[in-house]
Amino acid sequence: QEQLVESGGGLVQAGGSLRLSCAASTSTFRTYAMGWLRQTPRKEREFVAAISWSGTETTYTDSVKGRFTISRDNVKNTVSLQMVDLKPEDTGVYYCASALGLATITSPHVWGQGTLVTVSS
Repeated sequence: QEQLVESGGGLVQAGGSLRLSCAASTSTFRTYAMGWLRQTPRKEREFVAAISWSGTETTYTDSVKGRFTISRDNVKNTVSLQMVDLKPEDTGVYYCASALGLATITSPHVWGQGTLVTVSS
């Protein structure tokens, strides 16, 4: 079964940047939509961003549009989330996930273990 391993979380001041990465263990990664979801102190796990298997389509939750960029490399089997202008409300555990398509990314079939992002004010 495919495994996803996240990295890149950490502590950053408001206005700062972080880049999260997710490495997939198998080449079947290339056939799946990939996404990032987060668990924040105040909310249930929520959708952040997703990218189609080909990388031609992306979607974001409204609160991160213009600040976060999702990308993927189907040769290296990785997906990344570039985050700029971070805000304290972005604090949370970020999970990489894979799904059959963009429409099902909020119900993924594989999750990573998560990486913690803390944004201080």
